[in-house]
Amino acid sequence: MSGAQQAVKNVNFPAMATTDDQKQGRRPGCCNPVKKPGPVSMDHVLLALQETKEERDVRIRSLFEFFDASDVGYLDYGQIEAGLSAMQIPKEYKYANDLLRVCDRNKDGRVDYQEFRRYMDDKELELYRIFQAIDVKHNGCILPEELWDALVKAGIEVDDNELASFVERVDKDNNGIITFEEWRDFLLFYPHEATIENIYHYWERIYLIDIGEQAVIPEGINKHANGTKYLIAGAVAGTASRTVTAPLDRLKVVMQVQTTRAYVLSAIKSIWKEGGLLGFFRGNGLNVIKVAPENAIKFYSYEMLKAVIGDLKGGEKEDIGTSGRLMAGGVAGAVAQTAIYPIDLVKTRLQTYTCEGGKVPSLSKLSKDIWIQEGPRAFYRGIVPSLLGMIPYAGIDLAAYETLKDMSRRYILHDAEPGPLVQLGCGTISGALGATCVYPLQVVRTRLQAQRSNTSDAYKGMSDVFRRTFQHEGLRGFYKGLLPNLLKVVPAASITYLVYETMKKSLDLG
Repeated sequence: MSGAQQAVKNVNFPAMATTDDQKQGRRPGCCNPVKKPGPVSMDHVLLALQETKEERDVRIRSLFEFFDASDVGYLDYGQIEAGLSAMQIPKEYKYANDLLRVCDRNKDGRVDYQEFRRYMDDKELELYRIFQAIDVKHNGCILPEELWDALVKAGIEVDDNELASFVERVDKDNNGIITFEEWRDFLLFYPHEATIENIYHYWERIYLIDIGEQAVIPEGINKHANGTKYLIAGAVAGTASRTVTAPLDRLKVVMQVQTTRAYVLSAIKSIWKEGGLLGFFRGNGLNVIKVAPENAIKFYSYEMLKAVIGDLKGGEKEDIGTSGRLMAGGVAGAVAQTAIYPIDLVKTRLQTYTCEGGKVPSLSKLSKDIWIQEGPRAFYRGIVPSLLGMIPYAGIDLAAYETLKDMSRRYILHDAEPGPLVQLGCGTISGALGATCVYPLQVVRTRLQAQRSNTSDAYKGMSDVFRRTFQHEGLRGFYKGLLPNLLKVVPAASITYLVYETMKKSLDLG
């Protein structure tokens, strides 16, 4: 049972009465079809719920009093938030701020009973209209095939597992169909416009975006039986985006290790002189090779950590909250980064290897030389600043993403739920912001990776890189290569999105 469904049960929504369909042995769970003609009115809602006007008045009053636990006669943000939490509504479905804003007609920062009642009237009428539109057979309930048809007509393709999960989330008595009472219970506290697109996005918050340096773990991907297929789709998309943006990545790394004044044009000329066009793609093979194992390790580590955090909190792993997901994602990222770090170091050495005519050593020779001349520990030079940047990056990225998404919902979409393209834009901007904030750590990591540890002028560690860079190059030294790094964000995210969506269709993921 979902949190929203539990909520209405806790505040005494009336149970559905036994219908004629049930008495006559028809498919159970369907409420009595509403035959009343004319435009949708509150009478239709009452008939669909088999509820009298007086019973509905009592229900809404008891719901208001449930939120108004301190009996002050109005609701503010704190009371709404506390009420939703008391109903055990998962964080993914809580819109306390938006609910307050929609209910508060006179904009005084609080919701009195009349404002609350008006919201309930408008919301139940809105929900019945879309329920009726989906219920094309007009039998008083939504069948899975009717829900599937409505999603397809809205341009949303789902597979059988997603459809079953959607129905299961709403269908609180688990009989395979959705009554209007169940539909209302699931969406009653959703303050945005109840279109089929918004309802779908309200239920499902999955997106896999990999823009190179940071791979985002899709929230909710574990709900799918086809998790491996999603990883394959993500790996192919990541491979395509990294290959297309490889010249910008090579340019960024070359500029990061320059201890003198770094100019984009001079770096481009240097790369061209060393290897021509192919020189811009040096190291991309290793960059591509690490996509699949890194995403796989991160995904499965994330799932295990979610289960551990859920056990520690005494709840389900799906309800660990934003801080829990941030922690699980950060640690999973650290595990994945540690596992593939030697590949990353060899890639950096390959990209910064100075040669004439494009003659670079083979990967086996380069790896063997590092092992023999510098020892196995050399493969992990720079891992400390790499790991230190993960949690702040994820925190800044998440905070910026949620802020941008809320702003787009409020000022651009006018309370509609953001679709994939808007989410992509928000994710691109938030990712660029997060990457910029932790970029000095990335420069320090690259310099430690690129420099041989057995030379006389080798950096002694992370603090030595910070000290010498600031002493000789100033603050600007910590942002060398930032421009090509930011330039690759938009094309990388766009290519990833397009390829990922194409792969989802090819793999029958909807």
